[in-house]
Amino acid sequence: MELLYYYLTPLAVAAVIVVLLMGLWNMLRGRNPNLSQKLMRWRVGLQLFAIILLMLTIYLASH
Repeated sequence: MELLYYYLTPLAVAAVIVVLLMGLWNMLRGRNPNLSQKLMRWRVGLQLFAIILLMLTIYLASH
């Protein structure tokens, strides 16, 4: 349980932030639009994983 609280949840949120910033940086520089699309797809997948992880953490903490 502590693994979820202290390691996995913050790591998942940090991964979402890193991929988001990488995608925004690539779009602002105007480099490769395909890379920006790929990074934004990764962001959506990581967000889904982070939300599921957060909900699981809340559920397990309440029981």
